[in-house]
Amino acid sequence: MKRNKITIIGAGSVGATCAHWAASKELGDIVLFDVVEGIPQGKALDLMQAAPVEGYDCNIMGTNNYEDTAGSDIAVITAGIPRKPGMSREELIGTNSKIVSEAAKNIAVHSPNAFIIVVTNPLDVMVYAAYKASGFSSKRVFGMAGVLDSARFRTFIALELGVSFEDVSAFVMGGHGDEMVPLVRYSYAGGIPIDKLISKERIDAIVERTRKGGAEIINHLKNGSAYYAPSASVIQMAEAVLKNKKRILPVAAYLNGEYGEKDLYFGVPAIIGGDGIEKVIEIDINEDERAALKKSIQSVRDVLVMLDY
Repeated sequence: MKRNKITIIGAGSVGATCAHWAASKELGDIVLFDVVEGIPQGKALDLMQAAPVEGYDCNIMGTNNYEDTAGSDIAVITAGIPRKPGMSREELIGTNSKIVSEAAKNIAVHSPNAFIIVVTNPLDVMVYAAYKASGFSSKRVFGMAGVLDSARFRTFIALELGVSFEDVSAFVMGGHGDEMVPLVRYSYAGGIPIDKLISKERIDAIVERTRKGGAEIINHLKNGSAYYAPSASVIQMAEAVLKNKKRILPVAAYLNGEYGEKDLYFGVPAIIGGDGIEKVIEIDINEDERAALKKSIQSVRDVLVMLDY
């Protein structure tokens, strides 16, 4: 039986940790690609040598040649310059859009049937760039943001309540940035709405911490950004596609009329399965939530304008 093939473009901390999670779950053979010679080869070899200890069976190779990625089922794009302390996501746009577009074009040439998951920031705009550059159906190109943002939201709720992370269900909509919209009304702990368990003041603080979740880690690290939770979130999405799991996850999906928006990638709940984004789910939102989403949408469109899309 043919194994799935997963290509990860960018062998930095996020990309290498994606490979780690994918290998531990035995999702398929893995190709770690980077333009820097030696980095993907060394990390791939190191990770493969952990296989006898951890008991996973998959081939892991590092390369600087896109031809080695041919026939991939999933292609994850993590490549790009990192966000530095005090740097906004928008400041990353010029360089990263070129990097992402180049990667997407090469994926389309060598793996025309692949699904593309974009991680590079500014996320919502980079997914759009990959969609345009690849020429793929919008259902096969999507972005990781909402899973990560929701995981952060769930973490802070669980810590506030002193309960298991497993018992907290919550999700975040909107663009991946300071204008994201954590949906308190749709957040639960053990099936109980969190506003029945946590004061409004504390919920507001948790929402704000979620919005600044990435920046908080960057400020701690000084040099570098988060990679454990982002990469775990990516692989949850990849697994949903490869195993046709029909997961309902918040992802950067293409909108074609949903939520009153068109021709835009934006964080919304969607069903992810063997066909990629199988359905965008439209939930009921109140006036305050709608206003917050409109603000987030505008922030994404403002960046798109900078790219002349």
